[in-house]
Amino acid sequence: MRPRSGGFTLAEMAIVLVVVGLLLTSVLSTVSTQIEARNIGETQSRLNQVKDALIGFAQANGRLPCAADGTLVTGAATAGQEPAMVANACPIAAKYAVLPWAALGVAETDVWGRRFTYVVDVNFADLYAANSWSAGCGAGPVPVPGTPTSFALCSTGTLTVKTRTSANKAGTSVSGVPVVIISHGKNGYGAYTPGGTQYTAPPAVNADETANTPAAASTTFYSREQSPQTSTCSDTAAGNFCEYDDLVAYIPVSLLVTRMVSAGKLP
Repeated sequence: MRPRSGGFTLAEMAIVLVVVGLLLTSVLSTVSTQIEARNIGETQSRLNQVKDALIGFAQANGRLPCAADGTLVTGAATAGQEPAMVANACPIAAKYAVLPWAALGVAETDVWGRRFTYVVDVNFADLYAANSWSAGCGAGPVPVPGTPTSFALCSTGTLTVKTRTSANKAGTSVSGVPVVIISHGKNGYGAYTPGGTQYTAPPAVNADETANTPAAASTTFYSREQSPQTSTCSDTAAGNFCEYDDLVAYIPVSLLVTRMVSAGKLP
C-alpha cells in the first residue's frame, strides 16, 4: 500500500478556495460599505460648509448669491461665479443651476466629482428689497437696490423640501425654504460635471431623483433614505422605493433671518 503524500488533495484545495473566497467577499463587502459611508459623511460635511458660506455671503451682501452656470468648464473665466444680474435679478435658468463655488470659496464638487445643484428663491437673491416685501411685509419706504437686504423679517421662500420614508411615502414637508443645495450622490443622475456636461438623467421611475435634477426646474425637492436599484419599484405607490442616493441640504428661513439680525442686516 502506497503511503499518502504530504500535499493537499483536489477536494481539500477546493474547500480551501471556497472558504477563502467567502472570507474575501465578506471583507470586500465590509470595506465597500465603509467607503460609501465615508463618502456620504464627507459630502455631508461639504454641504454643511456650503450652508455656512451661504449665510456668510448673505451677511456680507444682504442677499444670497445667484446660481452659477453649470455648462461652463472648470477654469473658464466665470466658472463658479455669479453671473451679472439682469434687471436686478438672477439670470441663470434653473435647469442650468449649480452652486457658485468660486464666489463662495467652497469645494466645487461632492466627493464623487459632480457639482452641487443649487436652487435659490429669487426674492432672496435679487437686488430689490421691494421684490420680497409684499403687502404687510416690511413697513416704511422702499429701500434702494441692494440696501440693506433683498428680504425682510417676514419674507418667506417659495421652495419646499419633502422628507419621505418607506413607512411614510407621503412624507413630511418643510415649506417657505429660500435655498436648496443637492449632491446627486454616487450615481450622479442629473448632476453637472466639471467639464460642463450634464450627467445621465435618472430613469423615469426615479421620480424623486428626477425632481431633484436641475433640468426639472422644480420647486419641491425630495430627501429620503438611500435605496438600492431594484427590478420593481415605485417612488409613490406601495412597495420598494426606486434607486435614490441624493443628499439634500437647505437653510430654513428662520435660521437665515436670525443670522442676518445678528449681523445687523435686519430688520
